[in-house]
Amino acid sequence: QSQFVESGGGLVQPGGSLTLSCVTSGFNLDDATIGCVGWFRQAPGKRREGLACSEYGAPSPHYAASAEGRFTISRDNAKNTVHLQINNLKPEDTAVYYCAAAPRHYGLGLQEYEYHYWGQGTQVTVSS
Repeated sequence: QSQFVESGGGLVQPGGSLTLSCVTSGFNLDDATIGCVGWFRQAPGKRREGLACSEYGAPSPHYAASAEGRFTISRDNAKNTVHLQINNLKPEDTAVYYCAAAPRHYGLGLQEYEYHYWGQGTQVTVSS
């Protein structure tokens, strides 16, 4: 059973922008048991890759090196929603994008095994 519901994926031309959203199901983002809330992606034939995460109360989000510059994560705790904005999309950004949450004090390393709550993913295809 998914704990997140993602939306916002689709077909985008190279150079375009997209904002993905996910809303929690069954828990609140500011719950004391929740740590970093992040976005991952999995391209065909590749391992799932952590992109960015946001920890409640932290001064700034954490980004993987591959996500610095074009990806922006944000959250709205009141709406239990997390967003991922992607600019200047490239064909290599084509993947299924997942929202996920780690337990308290975990997740900053953006390692898949740290995250216990997942969504079903939303497909992003970058093609002309």
